[in-house]
Amino acid sequence: MDERQAVAAFAALGQEHRLRIVRALVEAGPDGLAAGVLAGQVGVSGTNVSFHLKELSRAGLIRSRRDGRSVIYSAAFAGLSGLIAFLLRDCCQGRPEVCTPAVDALAACLCPPGDTADA
Repeated sequence: MDERQAVAAFAALGQEHRLRIVRALVEAGPDGLAAGVLAGQVGVSGTNVSFHLKELSRAGLIRSRRDGRSVIYSAAFAGLSGLIAFLLRDCCQGRPEVCTPAVDALAACLCPPGDTADA
């Protein structure tokens, strides 16, 4: 991820409903959620959730797929991982102990090993 992409991702996440949407989709995992379900979970109308989903998709943080008549949204784990890597790329200036809390928090993730849901 380059700086331009990171800025777009942070801008997309800089709104509370979009941040809630991403967190809900991360929690839902690769199966994702329909837009109507997301709208209910984050407390916005269907029209508003569509606007937020477009912004998050444009930033590369979520993806969508058609399932019959429904559109299912899921977290773009590769995009989210890229954003985290961008933040930590130059971490610590040679002092890995500074980054240990961030690395430990990621290691505690309950994601199954080798999960390639969006790799």
